[in-house]
Amino acid sequence: MSTTPEFKQTPSQTVGPYFAYGLSPEQYLYDFKSAFTPVVATERAEGEHIRLIGQVLDGAGNPVNDALIEIVQADAHGRYVETAEDIERTGFAGAARCGTGTDAENRFIIETVKPGAAARGDAPRIDVILTMRGLLNHLFTRIYFDDEAAANAADPVLQQVPAERRHTLIARREVNGGRVSYRFDIRMQGDEETVFLDL
Repeated sequence: MSTTPEFKQTPSQTVGPYFAYGLSPEQYLYDFKSAFTPVVATERAEGEHIRLIGQVLDGAGNPVNDALIEIVQADAHGRYVETAEDIERTGFAGAARCGTGTDAENRFIIETVKPGAAARGDAPRIDVILTMRGLLNHLFTRIYFDDEAAANAADPVLQQVPAERRHTLIARREVNGGRVSYRFDIRMQGDEETVFLDL
């Protein structure tokens, strides 16, 4: 009989599945308050209200059911939230968290406003952090908008991405029933793999 201990994976070796419980408990119906929810902007927030919709797709193109998306963005005027008072006054939180495990299609759906450019020369964008099973570290990417072609062409970060891969960072505008949404899928592998940033 072997006396060698059987070592198992520990929480420090993977980022999941603990984030669903710890980072978005309200969405997963745990009895804790979430610091951030999938709602960035209430009706009071200024700007064009949009819905950001997408899936995280594995190497086979299947949606991942336990990913967590975090976003940070500027408001419609290109300003970032600095204080809790800003959030209360404007109805704009500036950040969101959304898991993919509670939607029937394993989508993330975030209610927000379209951001303005945060700095001269930058295109409007949303910064994204992705956490999911199998990742030892979270990943960073960005979302740009397909109806901002001129601004995208001048954005210094987007222009560092090879031209043939830039489309993986562009969300597509859709209008359904008068509601504006932007579709952005995150592909983990394959020919259409999303560009991830080394931050």
